[in-house]
Amino acid sequence: MTQLETPLQYDNGYDQDEYMMQEDEWDRDLLLDPAWEKQQRKTFTAWCNSHLRKAGTQIENIEEDFRNGLKLMLLLEVISGERLPKPDRGKMRFHKIANVNKALEFITSKGVKLVSIGAEEIVDGNVKMTLGMIWTIILRFAIQDISVEETSAKEGLLLWCQRKTAPYRNVNVQNFHVSWKDGLAFCALIHRHRPDLIDYTKLNKDDPLGNLNLAFDIAEKHLDIPKMLDAEDIVNTPKPDERAIMTYVSCFYHAFAGAEQAETAANRICKVLGVNQENEKLMEEYERLASELLEWIRRTTPWLENRTPEKTMAEMQRKLEDFRDYRRLHKPPKVQEKCQLEISFNTLQTKLRISNRPAFMPSEGKMVSDIASAWQGLEQAEKGYEEWLLTEIRRLERLDHLAEKFRQKATSHESWASGKELILTNKDYESASLTELRAMLRKHEAFESDLAAHQDRVEQIAAIAQELNELDYHDVAAVNQRCQSICDLWDQLGTLTQKRREALERTEKLLETVDQLFLEYAKRSAPFNNWMEGAMEDLQDMFIVHTIEEVQTLIAAHDQFKATLPEADAERQAILGIQNEVHKISQSYGVRADLTNLYSSITIEEISTKWDKVKKLVPQRDGSLQEELARQHANERLRRQFAAQANLIGPWIQTRMEEIGRCSLEMRGTLEDQMTQLKQVEHVIVTYKPNIDKLEGDHQLIQESLIFDNKHTNYTMEHIRVGWELLLTTIARTINEIETQILTRDAKGISQEQMHEFRSSFNHFDRKDRGKLRPDEFKACLISLGHVGNDKQGEVEFARIMMLVDPNATGLVSFQSFIDFMTRETADTDTAEQVVASFRILAADKPYILMEELRRELPPDQAEYCIMRMPPYAGPGAVAGALDYTAFSTALYGESDL
Repeated sequence: MTQLETPLQYDNGYDQDEYMMQEDEWDRDLLLDPAWEKQQRKTFTAWCNSHLRKAGTQIENIEEDFRNGLKLMLLLEVISGERLPKPDRGKMRFHKIANVNKALEFITSKGVKLVSIGAEEIVDGNVKMTLGMIWTIILRFAIQDISVEETSAKEGLLLWCQRKTAPYRNVNVQNFHVSWKDGLAFCALIHRHRPDLIDYTKLNKDDPLGNLNLAFDIAEKHLDIPKMLDAEDIVNTPKPDERAIMTYVSCFYHAFAGAEQAETAANRICKVLGVNQENEKLMEEYERLASELLEWIRRTTPWLENRTPEKTMAEMQRKLEDFRDYRRLHKPPKVQEKCQLEISFNTLQTKLRISNRPAFMPSEGKMVSDIASAWQGLEQAEKGYEEWLLTEIRRLERLDHLAEKFRQKATSHESWASGKELILTNKDYESASLTELRAMLRKHEAFESDLAAHQDRVEQIAAIAQELNELDYHDVAAVNQRCQSICDLWDQLGTLTQKRREALERTEKLLETVDQLFLEYAKRSAPFNNWMEGAMEDLQDMFIVHTIEEVQTLIAAHDQFKATLPEADAERQAILGIQNEVHKISQSYGVRADLTNLYSSITIEEISTKWDKVKKLVPQRDGSLQEELARQHANERLRRQFAAQANLIGPWIQTRMEEIGRCSLEMRGTLEDQMTQLKQVEHVIVTYKPNIDKLEGDHQLIQESLIFDNKHTNYTMEHIRVGWELLLTTIARTINEIETQILTRDAKGISQEQMHEFRSSFNHFDRKDRGKLRPDEFKACLISLGHVGNDKQGEVEFARIMMLVDPNATGLVSFQSFIDFMTRETADTDTAEQVVASFRILAADKPYILMEELRRELPPDQAEYCIMRMPPYAGPGAVAGALDYTAFSTALYGESDL
């Protein structure tokens, strides 16, 4: 199949007026090119012969054979289809001129303007004028009539070529010269209209001669287009002659235009026949659907007219279901068919009217009006059938309703009466308790009320049975039999109800006496049982005491409890007497009921068991209390022993803490003297440790004995531990502070008097002896020492100092932080520049120093320290082993990256 490309936009470079102007004005210089003249001579000759052969003649030499005007006039008659004036038959020059002028006048009469073309030049055999005249004829009769989308002549022909060849690869028709050199455009035109003649996919753009000859040969052989061009001339000419190409291409247009007209005519015939066939099909379809619908109406109408009633409701319901199926399932499709039939009829008539065909006349009895009339009859029968069905169903429904109502009421009453006779004859009251008997009486009273209420229902059942008898119900015998059974049972229930009431009332009086005794038993046994349970709980209660007094209180309460035991035993004997009385009544009157005391769940056996347990627990409680009293005496001894030691150790720790505080606050003697005094205190504290260990042992005994309080001392072991640990921490921290002060003093060159001054100022503002200053106290201290002013600038300076001494923003300044700040502010400290200057002296003013110089001038360990950390010197004048003391010195003070 043809390989397609993207359609292109075409522009031949001319507008309509410009082109006509060019064609009207003969360009005499155009034929100066011999190649073009050769192409035009051959092409025009072939074109003329393609028409002259219709008249049985032809020309050999275009400039010679037209000189007498005879063949020229014949050519015009053939291509125009009109008769020209009779030619002059003479052979004189003026005869020839006259014939040529007749031809030229005919051309002019067709609206062609001849410029610079005269009869004398044609008679004289002027090639240039002859070719120009033939080109004018070709334009007028072969090209001018070409019209494509409101463009004509050359533009129309070019647009036609562009449209036809647009889908083909390697084809881009922009003109009538170089666009045709490779032959693909000619092949594309042929393939577009006759794809059976050329396999376009096998063509090669690089074979123009093959492509051109293929196109020319196929056009001559299959399309009856003479070979007007030479492939070699077109390929070898840089710009083929436009007029020759246009002349040849116009032959393709006329050849294919005729084929397209034939195809259009065939399509028109097919369309007309297709419309006619479709109309006939619609007519046949209408006839078929109309016949089927009328047949269905004919079958259905008698069924709807049948009014034979059924005897039972079920059979009438089946008829109704059949009718519903008809309305729901069978009729809707037929309604749709009827509607579609009318639509098809109207559509068919419309199509016939539009296509100028006569109106469709259906077969007799199948007109739309005939179908509508039959359908109306169906609707009428359907409406009457539905009314009859509903009336008959309502009639049977009334009878079925009464029968169903009788069955429901009878079933309900029989269900209610079922088992009632058995209940009324039951002698369950003989073995019932008083409570159960009273419940039976209440239940029997409720049954009597229910029985009275059912009287109305029995009367309703009888009334319905009477009505069914009057309406002659088909199953009335079964209704009467059932109604009689209900009435007989009703009379029997009334008699049994009265007998049961009398028996229940007699038994009630007998059991009331027993009930009074049970009630008295319950009133006395419950409190006594509660007393015994409380006594058992108290006797078995786990007591927790911590003092001797608490144990003695428990012993006294137990003695009081033992004094109440004789009175409790008397109450127990009375309760047993009540139960014996109930037993005597049961034996005397032969009561068969289960004489269970419903007022109390406490049995005689339970009371006896609990009383025996109370008597057993009393001596056990005595022994437990005596054991606990002995244990509390032992605990008291442990409390006194611990308190005696704790009351000594606690004050001793407090005294040592105060002594350490005085040493740190007072400024007596030098720092070394204070250090000596603190070391002595530390020794005393260490030697006191065995007393703490002994107290820990006593505390362990107290814990093992579960002693949790001690009224003999305010000190707990936790207090002693915390105080002892605080004492150890305080002495260690105080010694460390003095050591730090000594180190700071020696390192920073602070005199003893300055240290005393710093301590004195700090202690003066530390009014609460916390060892720390708040920000306001610290600021007052700095003002007293003259380090900040009491103005705005002083505020800024104080803020800077607070960031140094309290970097974590705790709001407190320790004495050590205060000393560190004061030494930085007052001491004479070393700088990186001073250290560099010192190294330069050792290095004899060199910018580097050698390892042997360091070992010679410094102690061994410090010399090795410098050698290990000094980087190699890489500056001017460096020698092997040179070390950079400048970088090393700045790194010591954090001024470099080493």
